[in-house]
Amino acid sequence: MQALAEKSGCFSCHSMQTKVVGPAFADVAAKYKGDADAPARLAQKVREGGKGTWGRIPMPPHPNLKEDEALALVNWVLGAGS
Repeated sequence: MQALAEKSGCFSCHSMQTKVVGPAFADVAAKYKGDADAPARLAQKVREGGKGTWGRIPMPPHPNLKEDEALALVNWVLGAGS
């Protein structure tokens, strides 16, 4: 999954443990731990973009990611805190 994250530009704004422009993946994992609905919701946000959850800077959309790729990335990110 890390290769897909790199190819998709995720690490331009995120890192595993430290806030860059967007939150660290470990912080995302901690925020959504135990939320069974989070993977589908976050995968949609990855594809469509989002704003307001982590501050004023919006996350740009990634429409080139297929739904299953976005979901796999989100599940990988949500595992970052464990």
